[in-house]
Amino acid sequence: MRDQIFHILFVWYPYLCLTTFLVGSLIRFDREPYTWRAGSSQILRKKQLQWGSNLFHFGILFLLMGHTVGLLTPKVIYTLVLTVEQKQFVAIIAGGIAGTICFIGLSLLLHRRLFDARIRQTSTVMDLAVLFVLWVQLSLGLATLPFSLSHSDGSVMVTLSHWAQGILTLQPVDAKTLQGLDWPYLVHLVLGMTIFLVFPFSRLVHIWSAPVWYLGRKGYQVVRTRRALGPTHPAE
Repeated sequence: MRDQIFHILFVWYPYLCLTTFLVGSLIRFDREPYTWRAGSSQILRKKQLQWGSNLFHFGILFLLMGHTVGLLTPKVIYTLVLTVEQKQFVAIIAGGIAGTICFIGLSLLLHRRLFDARIRQTSTVMDLAVLFVLWVQLSLGLATLPFSLSHSDGSVMVTLSHWAQGILTLQPVDAKTLQGLDWPYLVHLVLGMTIFLVFPFSRLVHIWSAPVWYLGRKGYQVVRTRRALGPTHPAE
């Protein structure tokens, strides 16, 4: 039974999530283009939004890049520069810093939506659910750091890399190889795949449209008040 559960979760489930992620995003863009946005509530608790959003986006973009490079770079390539042990040490330090920054920012955003009645009324169930799932996922990611420190040989990182590369190359590894991993890694993997599963049904789809210069932008979406718009005049 244990073998079957691991096979479903780490061989079948990833393809279900990736297919839904790609096909669902295309369908939503084609059928519901006006919902393809992040939404704005910047006029409420603006300072908390500014701090939370900047910290969260900086951290999450760094983590996404780090996970992509760390998991998908073949061992024969990165060992030309670093040993497995060195790569894991760099991942722990960089991931720990970026994860902490992201966690603080996301906590500010989640607190803002939960404890401000006006913002909560404009939030959908999916908005709150996604923030909570991301918060739990970040907590699990940070929880794996002590376990990674106890595996200084980098064996766990190699196992995870082989699993991720096998999924993308359509040559999945035997799920039994993951059974020896500590529980935070396993839950982190499953929840991470679940985020891809719900992605097309949430405001996360705006990531597809995010410009590469996002972090360097000068301000947020401009939301003007009626007074700022000034009086209207009929066309002459």
